[in-house]
Amino acid sequence: MILEKYVKQTEFNSYNDFKANFEFKIPENFNFAYDVVDETAAETPEKMAMVWCDDKGEEAIFTFGDMKYYSDKAANFFRTAGIKKGDPVMLILKRHFEFWFCTLALNKIGAITIPATHLLTTKDIIYRNIAADIKMIVCVPDPAVIKSIEESESKSPTLKHKAMIGEDREGWYNFTKELERSSDVFVRPVSDEATVSSDVMLLYFTSGTTGMPKMVNHDYIYPLGHILTAKFWQNVQDNGLHFTVADTGWAKSAWGKIYGQWLSGSAVMTYNYDKFVPKNLMEVIEKHKVVTFCAPPTIYRFLIKEDLTRFDLSHLKYCVVAGEPLNPEVYKQFLDQTGIRLMEGYGQTECTVALATYPWMTPKPGSMGKPTPGYDIEIIDEDGNPCEAGIEGEIIIRTEKSKPIGMFNGYYRDENLTKRVWSDGIYRTGDMAWYDEDGYFWFVGRADDVIKSSGYRIGPFEVESALMEHPSVLECAITAVPDPDRGQVVKATIILSKNYHPSDELAKELQEHVKKVTAPYKYPRIVEFVTELPKTISGKIRRVQIREEGKG
Repeated sequence: MILEKYVKQTEFNSYNDFKANFEFKIPENFNFAYDVVDETAAETPEKMAMVWCDDKGEEAIFTFGDMKYYSDKAANFFRTAGIKKGDPVMLILKRHFEFWFCTLALNKIGAITIPATHLLTTKDIIYRNIAADIKMIVCVPDPAVIKSIEESESKSPTLKHKAMIGEDREGWYNFTKELERSSDVFVRPVSDEATVSSDVMLLYFTSGTTGMPKMVNHDYIYPLGHILTAKFWQNVQDNGLHFTVADTGWAKSAWGKIYGQWLSGSAVMTYNYDKFVPKNLMEVIEKHKVVTFCAPPTIYRFLIKEDLTRFDLSHLKYCVVAGEPLNPEVYKQFLDQTGIRLMEGYGQTECTVALATYPWMTPKPGSMGKPTPGYDIEIIDEDGNPCEAGIEGEIIIRTEKSKPIGMFNGYYRDENLTKRVWSDGIYRTGDMAWYDEDGYFWFVGRADDVIKSSGYRIGPFEVESALMEHPSVLECAITAVPDPDRGQVVKATIILSKNYHPSDELAKELQEHVKKVTAPYKYPRIVEFVTELPKTISGKIRRVQIREEGKG
């Protein structure tokens, strides 16, 4: 089994055993495409790597033999187009299976992969092209994406090549045709063209809820860090099928759609859709017999509105959640309908899963769990002193002794920004939390989102969770509003569920509901009903925008 080459042991008796004894075996120069995908293809070419389908009824199954074949052809195409080691290539491929061919091919060449979302505007693409000196873009045949890329060209001096899936267009490569005509033999480079572990493999532009996107720099060791994410948090199974709901433009796809899953022997499920329909997603899980599943809380909030007992989920064994804290009410309803406990995790684009509820642990709904092996995590106060149990502070990762496997190498080309968040062996996450007497960590909010009212510190998540227990609330955001007497007061911006309508009576009912569920001082003194919430292009609520627009 491939996994056993990279970890000392795979079986543990308890969380404490896992935390104390888990250990990586890191090779001198690791390259995921060659050392995992090609090696698996050599040993078991028919082993399933991916089940793919879309919302138009198309389906395909790819083995590891297929992945080697197509990634070798893609590598030859990129090389023919002039892509060399160290060249940045942006992939705007949604959930098209060509994303995996391209990612592996760029690994093989030693080029830098830059996944991106199809929601980028012309301005966004220009920013990325200049910031990373992008040399080539490969995209889906989406008119809006094509238009934005072409409009960016005059202001993108390093952009030399463009390719799209399946269509001919002047000035563009037809990636599908180029793949067909390219050789399926690609020899691993040696000497100066070979990759080394410290090379830049992957750049993610973080969407951020404030400021311009940052370039998160991951090297060739990064995939190994996701063994912890996949094998031990998501609990993926050898020869199983894992489904993480994520677009390939986001780091969540690296967490759940390629590295740790294939290292652990699990195939990945990919469902390419234009519009999220809960019923359709459940039908994919049922039809393809998904074994393990990961999605953000937003997805689960919609799923529990369906009657999940209508679906045959006998193959579904394990479900995890990350991206935002999980509201306890969502946990309860999902458990009631499926019998499956949702296991939460926490991390950032900058790292792998850093805190999690691992299989040996009893989940506490709303808690992120406990620290991952290799992650030395603390909560500190404003003066940098460690907080005791029950006291809120900022989550930090201590790296004085060692940097966790899979943690980033800083922000690409921005040493000053890196030093602002990571210096003297301490990485400041910017996330506020506390831990309880059992060592479980509880998310409060981003440091900028914590509300200070009449001497109290109020985390938006706790108030949002209280509101989510009310049947009228589909989504909500808690923000601060300046107040001359209290400093700040709590405001709730709410999207209502079907069959509920805005009224003063409902606002009062929700305020009273929060007073009963949590500490009365935390109730929202201002309630606004809206039809949508401002979000980043990765789907996170932009509370800062609500505040800036005068809505909070």
